[in-house]
Amino acid sequence: MNRDSLAEEGERMHYVRKVESEEKIHLHDFDPDYRARNIKKEDAESELDKLDIELSKLQEMLSAAHKHSVLLLLQGTDTSGKDGTIRHVLSHVNPQGCSVYSFKEPTPEELDHDFLWRIHKAIPGKGTLGVFNRSHYEDVLVVRVQKLVPPEIWKRRYEEINHFEKLLADSGTLILKFFLHISSQEQEKRLLAREQDGNKAWKLSASDWANRAFWDEYQAAYEDMLSKCSTPYAPWYIVSANHKWFRNLAVAHTLVEALRPYKDDWEKDLQERGRKELALLKNIPHP
Repeated sequence: MNRDSLAEEGERMHYVRKVESEEKIHLHDFDPDYRARNIKKEDAESELDKLDIELSKLQEMLSAAHKHSVLLLLQGTDTSGKDGTIRHVLSHVNPQGCSVYSFKEPTPEELDHDFLWRIHKAIPGKGTLGVFNRSHYEDVLVVRVQKLVPPEIWKRRYEEINHFEKLLADSGTLILKFFLHISSQEQEKRLLAREQDGNKAWKLSASDWANRAFWDEYQAAYEDMLSKCSTPYAPWYIVSANHKWFRNLAVAHTLVEALRPYKDDWEKDLQERGRKELALLKNIPHP
């Protein structure tokens, strides 16, 4: 299948599973090995390159038009590929118009504020494509599984998150949230591979193996996250991520498809701005 035919077929393929509002999600219903009609790796990589080029152009217009911001949010278990997704999907974008935040354990100062305080400070401003590697959803995931706060606290956070994301959407932020879905067997395979590869041993953490003991608890927490916090203004997408190359294609395809409808509006504004600048130049002497 060549690139043009793959692009056309892509409009009919289901690369990701969009979670509908209030839909009850059971992750065992979703195959982490799924590859959209078993497309070939080499075709997918060619299509990814094409999508990355298109994303670069869309990001340039996003930055110049300065009407919206984009928040690309990635969640998933250890080794699910959050870093790899960022590296491959954003390979062509201009770093000047992009921000990436990786949320780790809160600092003492952050703990002295509400759980969304540190998140709000990192929200991309207009014209910026922002990426969250983990996010505010850690406050209904790790804090729940590790029992860091009482249930009555983390349970009310779902509604608080929805209100927060509605505020962002109403302020012009386009929100796309991706859950990178891998199997327990694939995670074990990737952790063992890191141990055996001296060049990747730095990625290892004792907590990665320790957290595997809570696999079922995390899966239940992910299911509630997806079920309770997917909305029309901030949808969740489930990405089958056992195959890294398909994961990258799926995220890039969904992101580009979400931004395309804004292209004409951005272009119209930029053309009008250009006409105004040309009119001003006519009144300024120059060679």
